[in-house]
Amino acid sequence: MAKRTFEYRLPREWRHLRQHKLRESHLGFSISPTKGIGSCHLRTVFYGTGFSLTGSRGIVNHRMIRVAELTRIFEIGPRSLRAVDGVSFQVAKGEVYGLLGPNGAGKTTTLRMILGLLRPSSGFGEVGGYRTDENPLAVKRVLGLVSAGTGVYQWLTSREVLEFFAELYGMDESLVEDRIEQLSELFGIREFLDQRCGTLSTGQKQRVSLARALMHDPPAMLLDEPTRGLDIVGSKVIFDYVAHLRDQGKAVIVCTHRLDEAQRLCDRFGLLNQGRLVLEGSLDFLREETGCESLAEMFLSLIRPDKTATRQI
Repeated sequence: MAKRTFEYRLPREWRHLRQHKLRESHLGFSISPTKGIGSCHLRTVFYGTGFSLTGSRGIVNHRMIRVAELTRIFEIGPRSLRAVDGVSFQVAKGEVYGLLGPNGAGKTTTLRMILGLLRPSSGFGEVGGYRTDENPLAVKRVLGLVSAGTGVYQWLTSREVLEFFAELYGMDESLVEDRIEQLSELFGIREFLDQRCGTLSTGQKQRVSLARALMHDPPAMLLDEPTRGLDIVGSKVIFDYVAHLRDQGKAVIVCTHRLDEAQRLCDRFGLLNQGRLVLEGSLDFLREETGCESLAEMFLSLIRPDKTATRQI
């Protein structure tokens, strides 16, 4: 089905968006040039406009995360390694974006550049209107991170860990206790709040880490291989956590090489191979583009040497 560009009408309260030009695609939504927004596919993002449509009522949902031509080159002796090569994508509020690929594809390097922990060779990341190359501290304040390698301080209690991160993010002291109470209820950690983290089980430490990442209530979250090393119960906790983040309207990036899990978690997908984004879109779009049913099959078909150009909805 050919993609078309056209102008359309929006309700009066969306007047500032009326001049945008969008491409119609076959993702389960429709836009009428005369009747405004009809039925739309959940969390469909229109690239280049900075907003998306969410739900059947066509609610405008502005982008929260933007990655623009991110590139990172490492100098290794006499040769150069292009670990990330011109990666670009956007994530809207309330959307879970899966950045997928095998080990060494450039997923974690991309996240580190979005976080402002690694300076790009070129390009930039932007979170909540703050660019990593201009205001990296502001970017860190509006991001939360959950990583397989993120631990807890063994000699602190769970409460002290949460209080420490609240202070680190400059939270108002009058709000800290209420926030700890909310997160304790949400993650079921109240019974061991005042227990040293070194005495907690793996599952209990995981829940403290998840609460810690939300302590400052960031509008955007990055999850780097969040289920690595976890059993089925621990993985279920992560699935529930991602669903909670989506329900709270947060923009979420999940980096993983476990494609079966990503298929359950994410609304849209970006497939990375050798530092390049080779295909991007919703699951329905990817299926139609590749003729494959599962993400694993798609990826195996896309990592052939002749598949070099990025395609997106």
